[in-house]
Amino acid sequence: MSRLVLVTGGAGFIGSHTVDLLVARGDTVRVLDALIEPVHQAGIWPAYLSEGVQRIHGSVEDPATLRDALDGVDAVIHLAAYQDYLPNFSKFFHVNAAGTALLYELLVAEPTLRRNLQKVVVATSQAVFGEGRYLCPVHGVQFPGQRTSAQLEACDWEPRCPVGGEPMVPQATREDDPPRPHNQYGISKLSQELIALNLGARYDIPTVAMRYSITQGPRQSFTNPYSGALRIFVQRVLHGRSPVVYEDGMQLRDYVPVWDVARANLLALDDPRANFRALNVGGGKAITVLDYAQVVSRGLRVPVTTEVPRRFRVGDTRHILSDISGLRGLGWEPVHTLEEAAAAYATWAQAQPGFRDYSEQGFRTMTDQGVLRDAH
Repeated sequence: MSRLVLVTGGAGFIGSHTVDLLVARGDTVRVLDALIEPVHQAGIWPAYLSEGVQRIHGSVEDPATLRDALDGVDAVIHLAAYQDYLPNFSKFFHVNAAGTALLYELLVAEPTLRRNLQKVVVATSQAVFGEGRYLCPVHGVQFPGQRTSAQLEACDWEPRCPVGGEPMVPQATREDDPPRPHNQYGISKLSQELIALNLGARYDIPTVAMRYSITQGPRQSFTNPYSGALRIFVQRVLHGRSPVVYEDGMQLRDYVPVWDVARANLLALDDPRANFRALNVGGGKAITVLDYAQVVSRGLRVPVTTEVPRRFRVGDTRHILSDISGLRGLGWEPVHTLEEAAAAYATWAQAQPGFRDYSEQGFRTMTDQGVLRDAH
């Protein structure tokens, strides 16, 4: 049976792919999006957004706009978010946490808004875990805090056991592991997750929190510095430059193609076994950033030599990998390859007006803000 599904942030990267799947199966989709830079051209709906969706240009921070968007919906997929590396800390909480609180505030204050509401799916992040789970050979499982600037400036990249200082081995982080976010984005996402799951449970609004790992693929903004390694690597390689990696490039990351994430969103929406859970959404295996540069090379069929200039970003996680057994238990499995995602992103990006190499601009902005620094 067709449902009316509100997708906040539905014109964005993950949102638009989720909208595609909803439309393809016959759901009626309403998109609420602020359409702000640097993700979008200000106020302009992207050409890739599925035709026939209901479109509302506005912010989840505005009560009247959000109330109109919620009117009559059967489900909500709440993907609107603020992401950046810059130190505009309050913005993260205004959009990610307060916007989510407002959504539940309206649903509770106006029962007619949830008359037909079956579920709310909320996008959180792997970043809620910070460094995540490690194994110390002496003291067992540990959850270290963030590395200090002094440690990173000395090229001492690896977290040490907080008990005895021993080297540790990174492990897949489980859904029931303690969250320990250490940057403004992760903290705001943990706040969002707690708001959604607790208010959902209190007021009997079925809710699922989706902890996305590093999502990659077409429609990822090439002007947003937060968009990550794929954007930077592809831009540089296609403009004849070498990929640049931070620290020593041996950081472990968990990348997942966007199509698999969109499938996970629909599974969470449809399956009652997901209700009131926080689910990890990842690729199921760890890869170093240096090796990921070679994945991009294979996807583009262009040989690359990676630059490692011993720079680091304040607040970066050293290693992170999500245990995805929760979603696997619901029947989900990542099926697409990272090479597919890289090739599809490159094809899409090159077809966009204004595509160029924004990496140096991003490096300068982060350096000027004290986010990107040189090690000694």
